[in-house]
Amino acid sequence: MAMYLNKKGQSTLEYGIIIAVVVAGLLAMQMYIKRGVQGKLRGAADNIGEQFAPEHTTGKRTTTTISESKDELIGGDEPTSTSETTGKTTETGNETVGSLKDEKW
Repeated sequence: MAMYLNKKGQSTLEYGIIIAVVVAGLLAMQMYIKRGVQGKLRGAADNIGEQFAPEHTTGKRTTTTISESKDELIGGDEPTSTSETTGKTTETGNETVGSLKDEKW
């Protein structure tokens, strides 16, 4: 019976050593695995394209307004009078959006 207990203790010790070696190997490789994951993430982010920067956002706008109006005055003793007005206004400009950190809340 004493021999059986020695072999059981020896097997437990061997399993413990194997587990310790595997854990030590994983801890040693942790830095390399971390760098690999960061590299993949960086590559994916670079494939997205240029990132949004509020300081560098500009836009162009053109506003065109066309209006027509017709006024007709019909009244008792006076003759009927009609006036027509037509107008077109075009406004063009540039707009730059600043950073939110410059805003005062």
